[in-house]
Amino acid sequence: MPGLTIGDTVPNLELDSTHGKIRIHDYVGNGYVILFSHPGDFTPVCTTELAAMANYAKEFEKRGVKLLGISCDDVQSHKEWTKDIEAYKTGCKVMYPIMADPDRSAIKQLNMVDPDEKDSEGVQLPSRTLHIVGPDKKVKLSFLYPACTGRNMDEVLRAVDSLLTAAKHKVATPANWKPGECVVIQPGVSDDEAKKLFPQGFETADLPSKKGYLRFTKV
Repeated sequence: MPGLTIGDTVPNLELDSTHGKIRIHDYVGNGYVILFSHPGDFTPVCTTELAAMANYAKEFEKRGVKLLGISCDDVQSHKEWTKDIEAYKTGCKVMYPIMADPDRSAIKQLNMVDPDEKDSEGVQLPSRTLHIVGPDKKVKLSFLYPACTGRNMDEVLRAVDSLLTAAKHKVATPANWKPGECVVIQPGVSDDEAKKLFPQGFETADLPSKKGYLRFTKV
């Protein structure tokens, strides 16, 4: 994927939003931010997605993670659309800011351009891109979806839990991992180091290669 990707520093853009002017680095601060784009206001899949984001906001907040949306529509359009989003899901309140990028300059810098989707004038629209940005202002994880496919918020939450767990305990999470399940010890950690880092012990999978690289533990 060209442009902004994992490990890159997010551009410190200042944009208008439904909460006033926002400078991205200031908004990230010392925490994590889910920065996500949507193709357009008053569109069906986007409406369901932003409602889902709003419904999951408290779960993200528990983890110290803030939400920040962006699309190419203006602030007034975002505010009017928010009424539809909240009406779509009973009890839904969009408390996170949605940034405006009417000239499409920000989505290009954030690598959020859909190569296929265009507006009535032939100008490219934002893709369904989601970057999880860390306290160091760098992209830790990215999801990229086409306009026809809505995001799975359970997977976004699971990815956040994985990133936070890995950062705190120097581990990695295996396929289909969920919080509370075993994690794996990273290959760069020797068995002697692992005994110190994980006094609760660890289990090494018995594989034909006998290399001892697949080690599970609880954190």
